[in-house]
Amino acid sequence: MLETQDMFANATMMITGGTGSFGHAVLKRLLDSPLAEIRIFSRDEKKQDDMRKLLANDRVKFVIGDVRDRDSVGEAMRGVHFVFHAAALKQVPSCEFYPMEAIRTNVLGTENVIQAAINAGTRRVVVLSTDKAVYPINAMGMSKALAEKVMTARARSVGHDTVLCATRYGNVMASRGSVIPLFIDQLRSNRPLTVTDPSMTRFMMSLEESVDLVLHAFTHAEPGDIFVQKSPAATMDDLAVAVREIFGRNDAALKIIGTRHGEKLYETLVAREEMAKAIDQGRYFRIPVDDRSLNYDAYFVAGEARISESGDYTSHNTRRLDVAGIKQMLLSLDYIQQELPLLRRASPAT
Repeated sequence: MLETQDMFANATMMITGGTGSFGHAVLKRLLDSPLAEIRIFSRDEKKQDDMRKLLANDRVKFVIGDVRDRDSVGEAMRGVHFVFHAAALKQVPSCEFYPMEAIRTNVLGTENVIQAAINAGTRRVVVLSTDKAVYPINAMGMSKALAEKVMTARARSVGHDTVLCATRYGNVMASRGSVIPLFIDQLRSNRPLTVTDPSMTRFMMSLEESVDLVLHAFTHAEPGDIFVQKSPAATMDDLAVAVREIFGRNDAALKIIGTRHGEKLYETLVAREEMAKAIDQGRYFRIPVDDRSLNYDAYFVAGEARISESGDYTSHNTRRLDVAGIKQMLLSLDYIQQELPLLRRASPAT
């Protein structure tokens, strides 16, 4: 946070979808910054009211609105210096059945946020994306891939007037609607843990790491950059076993239910084609926008960068966690520490 202190001084930050898991996590960091105001923009008045009562902080302002509505976004953006755009439809099955809803929120909503930010003279916008945007096979991933393209296209035209960038990350452990809370609910009700495909792999990342990534992008981005954190991965089978062991429920059955609509065997964070220009920053990859695309006509005559021989960066070829490693990561989460005594008291074995 030290790098952002001067940038944040007396400024206003807006978080779209700010009542979600990421919004709660990043807000904890931002409250320690010199920001004059933090504006939470979302359409769920109940979550906003709960958050308002929990925080009781005059610096945090709540705005009811929808990223689909250009007017409401434009009104909320007045006086905003920085934006973290987290509002999205994120569930793969729901987007599969309602793809136009994914387009309206994830694509058109992103365009509305970006245009409102440009109109308001906002300095920086970080768009939160997902590994599913790389080689997408489902509606959610396709809509987020298009959201990235909207960002990079507008970044080329506005340059440093409003710096537009994105982050891309995989599963955030224990976030709302993710598999870990599902496993815990199943243990609590003495049901089998449902595993889609035991060999399916997913990147493992904490909420705190997702905040680190966004703040890194915010501080270091050039227009059009996409940032990716190098993350370990786990198989769904090992993850289920780790959750079971942490809560002392080794007797809980695992039930294989098969791959759901639009799911992949593994996810990709950096495409093979992107690795040709990706910059290794140690903890992160920085994927710069193709500068040749600044000139529309030159784009069609310029040669492509040599495609990476090292391939893409996926949850199958990154560092693989074993059960012990997964347990170590899970036990570092506040959510797991809060659930441990509750579930152990509810366990039929106690």
